[in-house]
Amino acid sequence: MGASAVLKLQKVGFSVEQVEALADFMDTQAASKTDVVEAKGELKGDIAEVRTEIAGTKAELKADIAEVRAEINETKAELKADIAEVRAEINETKAELRAEIAEVRAEIAETKAELRAEIAETKVELKADIAELRTDLEATEHRLETKIAEVGSTLRHEVARLESTIELAKRDVIIKLGGMLVVITTILLAAIRYLPPHP
Repeated sequence: MGASAVLKLQKVGFSVEQVEALADFMDTQAASKTDVVEAKGELKGDIAEVRTEIAGTKAELKADIAEVRAEINETKAELKADIAEVRAEINETKAELRAEIAEVRAEIAETKAELRAEIAETKVELKADIAELRTDLEATEHRLETKIAEVGSTLRHEVARLESTIELAKRDVIIKLGGMLVVITTILLAAIRYLPPHP
C-alpha cells in the first residue's frame, strides 16, 4: 500500500494499527505473476477439455436429432394415413346423417299435419264446451240470484223479529230495574227512620 493511500486512510479516521493490518491483509490476498501464469495454464487445459466435451455432445445431439427427424417423418406418414381414414369415416357419417335428417324431416311434416288436424278438432270441441258452460253459468247465476233474494228476505224478517224481541227485553229490564230501585229506596228510607238520632 502506498504512502499516499496510508495518509488518506489516516485522514478519514483510521489508526496506524488499522492501516498496517489492512496493508498486511491486502498483501496476503495479492497474487504473484507466477500464480497468474499457472492459473492461465490450468484454465486453458480446462477450456480445451470443455471444447472436446462440447464437440462430443454436438455429435451425440446431431445423431439424436436425425433419429427424432426420422421418427417425426414416420409419425407424419402414420398421421396422414389416420387422417385419410378419419375423413372417409366422416364422409360416410355425413351421408348417414343426411339420410336420417331427411327421414326426420318427413316425420316432422307428417306430425305437423296430424297436430293441425287435432288442433282444429279440439277447437271445435272447445267452442261447444264453452257454449255449454256459458249456458250452465247463466242458469247458475239465475238460481243464485233467486236464492240470494230469498235469503235476504228471510234475514230481513229475522232482523225485524230480533229487533222487536230486543225492544221487549229492554222494556222488561227497565221495568225490573225501576221496581228494584223503588224497593231499595223504600228499604233505605225505613232504615233511616230506625236509626238513632245524633246526640
